[in-house]
Amino acid sequence: MGSFSGCRWAASGQNSTGARLYEQGQYSAALQQFQKVISTDPNNADGYYNLAATNHRLGNQRGDAQQISQAEALYNQCLDHDPNHVECHRGLAVLLIDTGRPDRAFALMKNWAGQNPNFAEPRIELARLYEEVSDSGTALKYLEDAVQKDPNNSRAWLALGRLREQSGDLNQAIQNYQRSLALNGMQPMATERVAVLSRQISANFEASVANGQTQVATQPNFTSGMVRQY
Repeated sequence: MGSFSGCRWAASGQNSTGARLYEQGQYSAALQQFQKVISTDPNNADGYYNLAATNHRLGNQRGDAQQISQAEALYNQCLDHDPNHVECHRGLAVLLIDTGRPDRAFALMKNWAGQNPNFAEPRIELARLYEEVSDSGTALKYLEDAVQKDPNNSRAWLALGRLREQSGDLNQAIQNYQRSLALNGMQPMATERVAVLSRQISANFEASVANGQTQVATQPNFTSGMVRQY
């Protein structure tokens, strides 16, 4: 048991080092670190995901179909070790779409959702896919389902806020963003959107009031002239 824990600890450090290298754009060096992860801990789902994502990035940069194929295999290995790995599902779906297989991407997410009827994450990711194909109505249904299944999922509320903002429902969007922030305050984008939308709603209201006052001021005096009295 001690040896297993030690492997997990070592793999965690290697994952962290690889992630830093990846963020710095040092993809080849990151690749080496992630390969060490799965050598140290062959059951480490994050290691397979990180290795897949790095191969995916390099394959796209180089136009290397073989590396893209390797990334796909690694994504699937990640899911073998963790069937609910959110980022891996997302990465594999993106790869499938990029390689001309959108039906496979939707099937992947729908199967995941079907296997986890009370899990919000597959529904959030399905909503993302439907947004990509400009089907905001279906995306909205999946997000509403997600927050019903998990009212404490900040990602679901954030996505719902973004979708409602795009549809022009600013008041509801603010409420959704605020709910997301109440669950996870470390979301600068959500904080910014609340501030921006609050200013926009205030400006819209002031413009509406001004427009209403103008209309009142230009109304004819119906108490005089030829207005028929009943």
